[in-house]
Amino acid sequence: MGKEDVVSAVNQVSFDIKQGEILGLVGESGCGKTTMGKLLMKIEEITSGEILVNNEKILDLNKNRRKEFRKNVQMIFQDPFDSLNPKMTVYDIVSEPLISLKLLKNKQEIKQKVLDILQQVDLSPAEKYLNRHPHRLSGGQRQRIAIARALVVDPDFIVADEPVSMLDVSIRAGIMNLLKRINKERGVSILFITHDLATARFLCHRIAVMYLGEIKEILSGSELINNNLHPYTKLLLSSVPDLFEPPKKRLKLKGEATNAVVPPKGCRFAPRCPFAEDRCLEETQTLETYEDNHMVACWKAEQIKERKNLSEDEKYWLNYN
Repeated sequence: MGKEDVVSAVNQVSFDIKQGEILGLVGESGCGKTTMGKLLMKIEEITSGEILVNNEKILDLNKNRRKEFRKNVQMIFQDPFDSLNPKMTVYDIVSEPLISLKLLKNKQEIKQKVLDILQQVDLSPAEKYLNRHPHRLSGGQRQRIAIARALVVDPDFIVADEPVSMLDVSIRAGIMNLLKRINKERGVSILFITHDLATARFLCHRIAVMYLGEIKEILSGSELINNNLHPYTKLLLSSVPDLFEPPKKRLKLKGEATNAVVPPKGCRFAPRCPFAEDRCLEETQTLETYEDNHMVACWKAEQIKERKNLSEDEKYWLNYN
């Protein structure tokens, strides 16, 4: 890749997360989901635009405000084994944010806070885990420690980057129920990044669908299956295996995978979309409100909804879903 080759991992993205809401961010690998999370955490810096947390711009925070930001915004990483220091005990890992941010100074208060938060993430009895190192914990226990570390400072907002993708299926339900309970009891807003549509539908109030750095649709979790409008959302749903139905042919796409270094003009999904019109290849369609809590970036959303004046290929896609 030459100096002039630049990948815009996130392009013209705009969305809001309400207080106490879980917003799912879904899409295929490499579409920009994790980059979006890192931008919100200020791990990566944006090249243009604004990010607001509690109506405050976070790009140019002074030293004192940065400390407050770090307290209010936390992240749960995908792989708990890589995100936990193997040389630190559970007590050291969970207490570190309290000490670093100087939220508590009394050692007894710090220990009690750590014990309380371990109990809240269902690691009981909490005393049993304090002196353990990450390698002495199961995958589910390590992820609960990562969640405890994020919660111990009482944040307002959490970025959860595929927090269950590294776990066995039998453990995932427990972690998802834990996140759901935290959201309900604490009112913590969560950006839940995942490639698993079933997980997103179970956990999230709303779901944002991302393709090649752009958000194509935002809709409620309850509408994901039966009221989706963007062709890319339909493609994702067609890729989900169904244990109770016989295998179906996957939806066919024309052309090759889009080059992220040289993305197409107009809608980035247009070169492969069976609904694409000439203007889709030339003009960028931004997210527009279609119904309450439903936004879509597609010229033909109304036509798709009404299923009128469609070609045979277009009817095939709609009949498939």
